[in-house]
Amino acid sequence: MQILSDLYPTHIQEMQKRTKEALLREGIDGLIIHSGQSKRMFLDDNHYPFHVNPQFKAWVPVIDNPNCWLVVNGVDKPKLIFYRPKDFWHKVPPEPYEFWAKEFDVVLLTQADAVEKHLPYDKDKYAYIGEYLEVAKALGFNLVNPDRVLHYLHYYRAYKTDYELECMREANRLAVAGHRAAEQAFRNGLSEFSINQAYLKALKQTDNQVPYNNIVALNENAAILHNMDKDVDAPEHSRSFLIDAGAGFNGYAADITRTYSQQDDRFAELIKAMDQVTLELVDLLKPGVAYTEVHLAAHQKVAELLNRFNIVNLTPEDIVEKGISKTFFPHGIGHFLGLQVHDVAGHVADDRGTPNPPPDAHPFLRTTRIIEARQVFTIEPGLYFIDSLLADLRATELSKYLNWDVVDSFRPFGGIRIEDNIIVHRDRNENMTRELGLN
Repeated sequence: MQILSDLYPTHIQEMQKRTKEALLREGIDGLIIHSGQSKRMFLDDNHYPFHVNPQFKAWVPVIDNPNCWLVVNGVDKPKLIFYRPKDFWHKVPPEPYEFWAKEFDVVLLTQADAVEKHLPYDKDKYAYIGEYLEVAKALGFNLVNPDRVLHYLHYYRAYKTDYELECMREANRLAVAGHRAAEQAFRNGLSEFSINQAYLKALKQTDNQVPYNNIVALNENAAILHNMDKDVDAPEHSRSFLIDAGAGFNGYAADITRTYSQQDDRFAELIKAMDQVTLELVDLLKPGVAYTEVHLAAHQKVAELLNRFNIVNLTPEDIVEKGISKTFFPHGIGHFLGLQVHDVAGHVADDRGTPNPPPDAHPFLRTTRIIEARQVFTIEPGLYFIDSLLADLRATELSKYLNWDVVDSFRPFGGIRIEDNIIVHRDRNENMTRELGLN
């Protein structure tokens, strides 16, 4: 894509700028960023799927190659030590040739354990950034994942470059295609397993390439917030369908959720109402607003639905005040999105890592930052009929406010979640998901 080629040099300039400041704070000369290495399964000769260090793919869109290294100091041209073994068991990646390669001094590495000769000799003024502490120790690094460096880099990862935003638009485009295929598979009465296969086929990505294990849930399973198990057999009656599934592009993630009803019924009306709630909450994302305020507004809007659909016999204000809304909406309204699905630094107040935890009453809120331009969020309100939480509520004096026959009529549908991916600009919001036509 030509646009990525045009935007990438400026992205590297921004990465250099951030790295230079992080190094000044730590008083060191550079960072050695490890892509990671393949992990062997316990008592086995097979390996787990490889997942690259996010700090590595922040620089370079190499997401499937272990044993690579970056040497960066914020000033000089970054060095990429690229692993190309002699291997007849596995596919060997080609030498770097794509648009990004010219931004690096590329050194080819044929033996993973021979990397030391390509690294700085005096490592006292360099920090190792990565997961493999025993590797860092063996190579002679004394400084490993220093807090001042990581706090700074994580904090500013929330501000996306134009290159990153374009990658996230492309990830959304892929995910939208998958969601359309999944809805059609649901309409055709297929199983959770087969729906997931239809989704992956539309993306042309495997289970190990998408950024997280797709949540594919039919009927009551939609009340399981992270329904990772996918039934192979289709249910006798396919009533409802919740899919929370993303896509990856150059290391960046999309994270989209939709819910459907097979019939034009009361549950379909509830889905439509929740869809409107999602759009109203998206409109609340504005620079200068605390993300926590959006979460609190979500509880008010969910409470309005509980009242409107005759689920709870209280005013919306009383439903929230008594904590009843948390039974039906037990998670946070969303999170940062980027190189990771739940991107980092959501619970800090500044670039020094000062904690800014979620409110005690809402411990699962993943982001408490002040909203600013160039940040990317998910907005994902939900309304679920979760047996264990409903049983807890029924055991309290608040039970008298519930219309349990209405609750029971909704239980077979599981629940609803609608999730969009939003870029906050200075003067507007860009709903990547909706602008690609997924309604």
